[in-house]
Amino acid sequence: MERHVYDRMAEIDRDHWWFVGRRRILAALIERFRPQSGPLRILEVGCGTGSNIAMLQQFGTVDAVEPDDHARAFAAQRTGLAIKGGYLPNVPLHDGQYDLIVLLDVLEHIPDDIGALTALRPKLAPGGRLLLAVPAMPSLWSGHDVAHHHQRRYTARKLDAVVRAAGFRRLHRAAFNSLLLPAIVGVRLVNRLLGRKGGDEDRLPPKPVNRLLGALFAAERHAAVRGLLPAGVSLALVAEPDPGGSGSTR
Repeated sequence: MERHVYDRMAEIDRDHWWFVGRRRILAALIERFRPQSGPLRILEVGCGTGSNIAMLQQFGTVDAVEPDDHARAFAAQRTGLAIKGGYLPNVPLHDGQYDLIVLLDVLEHIPDDIGALTALRPKLAPGGRLLLAVPAMPSLWSGHDVAHHHQRRYTARKLDAVVRAAGFRRLHRAAFNSLLLPAIVGVRLVNRLLGRKGGDEDRLPPKPVNRLLGALFAAERHAAVRGLLPAGVSLALVAEPDPGGSGSTR
């Protein structure tokens, strides 16, 4: 992504309703589908400016990888961690090291998504799991996706196919950001009709509105852990290595 996008994320990711609500949903999914009790060894791939690391540290020790030099430096300053650099699949990581690997709105940036997940599979310890969060509904493609250098938005079927091709089996899949879906669809439709490029959807609303939106979004965590929501702006998926799957043979 462009440097100004990372700078904007760093300004708002502590307080913006989307980041706050998403962290609560992801924490609920980790708590429900964690591979074991006790502290986990966690790897976040594509940590950006580091806004998820404090949440992940509630569950154990965290290593992180971020290819962008500017974002990596900010994340290191913010968290005190030595953030690794490099691009998948060529990131120096030891095999069998992690109980949980997370890619949180990262997979959509990677041209070879299957290859990236295939490369990460050996890095999981026995019993380890993968957690993905990705933008959903290709029909919602907008200037926001362009500004963030997305390669794609996923359907549930497409995400399942990518995970399966990389040698994983799905344990749980959930749509989220569902309650606000009608409003988001409406905004993007209006932007298209008026010829607006969009891409400014990360503006911080007034505090009362921001709190309300954050509370509405976070309330979905109870349904997300049960997979009850039929559609949403985002998808989350929990998977584990498939003993019978060897990953993509491309």
